[in-house]
Amino acid sequence: MENVKILICDDSILARKQLKDAIKKSGYDNFLEASNGQEAIDAYKEHRPELVFVDIVMPIKDGVEAIHEIREFDPTAHIIVVSSVGTQTQLKNAIMEGARDFIQKPFSTSAINDIIHARFEGR
Repeated sequence: MENVKILICDDSILARKQLKDAIKKSGYDNFLEASNGQEAIDAYKEHRPELVFVDIVMPIKDGVEAIHEIREFDPTAHIIVVSSVGTQTQLKNAIMEGARDFIQKPFSTSAINDIIHARFEGR
């Protein structure tokens, strides 16, 4: 579990902390952080994390743009949208770009746990 890298991308420091806390309860604690879509793209290309959590509404590049560019770089990237704000169009676009799932903020620890166990079951 210590070798598994998880990228958390949200422009809110508090949201990143809450997500890290929820993920830690699943036994994972090797995190990369990004505060905008461009940082997420750069971090993904450099570190190739096994799982990415990304917000939709962010500065510089939004989550949909980040998903597009990450999946263009690595079509197998496993990306989950975690967002409180977003239109149906944005969510649809995120899924069309390759996001695997969507979690509504505020999220429950069990929702995060379910995603993590589904991703890493059998490791």
